[in-house]
Amino acid sequence: MAGLMSRFTTLFKVKANKVLDKAEDPGETLDYSYQKQLEMLQKVKRGVADVVTAKKRLQLQTAKLEESVVKLDGQAKQALAAGSEDLARTALERKALIQGQLQGLDTQISQLETQQQNLLDQERRLSAKVETFRTQKEVVKAQYSAAEATVRIGEATTGLGEEMSDVGMALQRAQDKTEQMQARASAVNELVDTGALDDLTAPAGSDLDRQIAQLTAGNQVDAELAKMKAELAGGAPPAQIGAGEEGSAPAAAPADQEAKQ
Repeated sequence: MAGLMSRFTTLFKVKANKVLDKAEDPGETLDYSYQKQLEMLQKVKRGVADVVTAKKRLQLQTAKLEESVVKLDGQAKQALAAGSEDLARTALERKALIQGQLQGLDTQISQLETQQQNLLDQERRLSAKVETFRTQKEVVKAQYSAAEATVRIGEATTGLGEEMSDVGMALQRAQDKTEQMQARASAVNELVDTGALDDLTAPAGSDLDRQIAQLTAGNQVDAELAKMKAELAGGAPPAQIGAGEEGSAPAAAPADQEAKQ
């Protein structure tokens, strides 16, 4: 069971990797990476600003404490001059305490200055890196766009593209169907011409009627031809032939011919 799950997991990762690789746009990936670097650079800048702000606060606090030291020192002198040694001692003790705080503040300010310098160095290096990446990103995107355009043009020209391949297959299927239909039409016409296939659109018995009509017409023509031959052989003028022709005499009526005889 564990082996089956391991194989399933591997297969899923392979399929997912193929899908992601196909869907990944290098231009979008580079833009995303550049955006993340800009965000990182912005964080460094905010860090520098925070360190500088903290240092300024400590410096303001130091200035106030230094003013307190000067004030306490004057008060101690005044108290001692007035003969109040205890009051002068108290002022000097507070002065010593504040001076200890000042030393601590000076140490913190020094540490903040060191941290500020480190952040500024990181900011300069990261800024240079981001700028270099931006330039490389634009170059790579331009190269990828040019290569993609070349591939698409080549695929369109050679028909290797997925869309052009589908169009080519559709055209081939249309040609095959057309040739098949033309061959079928030719075969049907040949069968109809040879009589092997009746015209189903014609009325029932039309072929027989046509043959009988042709036979009857042929017999009628033969009878009329025989009659004409007999009339010519008996010397009878062809009354119908030449009738109405210009310059010919009209044929005599049969009654006049009998009277003359």
